[in-house]
Amino acid sequence: MHLLLFQIPKYGIFENVNSMRALAQMPQWTAEKPLRVATGFTYLGPKFMKENGLKHVVFSTADGALEAAPAMGIADAILDLVSSGTTLRENNLKEIEGGVVLESQAVLVASRKSLIQRKGVLDTTHEILERLEAHLRAVGQFTVVANMRGSSAEEVAERVLSQTSLSGLQGPTVSPVFCKRDGKVTADYYAIVICVPKKALYKSVQQLRAIGGSGVLISPLTYIFDEETPRWRELLSELGL
Repeated sequence: MHLLLFQIPKYGIFENVNSMRALAQMPQWTAEKPLRVATGFTYLGPKFMKENGLKHVVFSTADGALEAAPAMGIADAILDLVSSGTTLRENNLKEIEGGVVLESQAVLVASRKSLIQRKGVLDTTHEILERLEAHLRAVGQFTVVANMRGSSAEEVAERVLSQTSLSGLQGPTVSPVFCKRDGKVTADYYAIVICVPKKALYKSVQQLRAIGGSGVLISPLTYIFDEETPRWRELLSELGL
């Protein structure tokens, strides 16, 4: 679900402004000094402001992230899409009463007849659902890789599992790291691979260091494919297949 939202700073002249009505009643906005709004929605923006009684408004688009426009001084407010609200908070912006322009969400629509009768359509739909679910499952998840000295994979795994944030999806993957010492191939180190949510990322790094982890590498996950796709099972049930 996404919201097209009007957003103003939490600070300065907007500190005590908590509704579109209060914004419209501010004496600052005149023909000579209008409210400056950064947005990419050049039709909905003016329409929304007019409906809320704001006559003195100018609109502009900003290069890069719109949410930075008020802090940079190139706009007083922004009108943009919001999903989680994290970016809103990170940039000291706030939602105000009456500031929701519209709600939107992506919907997959299909013909029941085509799904059942047309060759390949069901397989393509299966792939779409798999990719969507795998991507949604991976949002906010990171792969963490570290090297750890140990006597065996089991001993290293025991150390990793002693830490609360290092269990991963089903548990850590532990693999030997081979090197050549005195002409012989040995495995003095083991590579640890785990999946960690963003909120536990730094804690996980600290816990890895505490049990001897080093060379910690972190990368965002794009997909996490599980054993089955619940939405696919629901679709087959709906189609009677």
